[in-house]
Amino acid sequence: MTMELDQLTFDENGLIPAIVQDANTGDVLTLAYMNQDALQKTIDTNETWFFSRKRQTLWNKGETSGNKQQVHKISYDCDRDTLLVEVTPKGPACHTGEETCFYQTLYHQEDTTRQVINDLVTNIKDRRNNPVEGSYTTYLFNEGIDKILKKVGEETSEVIIGAKNDDKEEMVWEIADLTYHTLVLMELAGVNVEDIKKELYKRHLQKVGNSGE
Repeated sequence: MTMELDQLTFDENGLIPAIVQDANTGDVLTLAYMNQDALQKTIDTNETWFFSRKRQTLWNKGETSGNKQQVHKISYDCDRDTLLVEVTPKGPACHTGEETCFYQTLYHQEDTTRQVINDLVTNIKDRRNNPVEGSYTTYLFNEGIDKILKKVGEETSEVIIGAKNDDKEEMVWEIADLTYHTLVLMELAGVNVEDIKKELYKRHLQKVGNSGE
């Protein structure tokens, strides 16, 4: 790692920009700067450390607020002059209390679907914790595990029927229904999306180098 640090290109002030990204959602959380000391402390502690250009000193993200960032991976670009730091945030990244510093929109053409699963999970959790009269999700939680399992079973059957009918549109519709009801079941059972990702990684992606799957 020391050799790689030496190969990075720091600017005339000894700094390198660091883009901080949520490792789970892909959201860009902030852009800050590191010098070699901040980068080394980040590596040594698995927490983000930056260099404040205003105060001319190192600072540990979350040291005061508690909103620390657990570091999973640090990459650098083709020119070796920018870092990408993938983290699990322990709270909002922005001093304003927003989850990301990039919460204001300059230009917006159309919505993307990248965040839809995470947004759906958040909505499902909110309906469980804050029931809303007339909400179908609230109704499912009120009915309990048997009703939710029944719906998962029904939607599974509908997916099978759509596949047998060789009807892509029907399959998309029914798989979406099955996904939603499965997420409701996961919330009730205390299973989160990250648990599933880790299990899939353990089963498949870790084996690629050894088995050629």
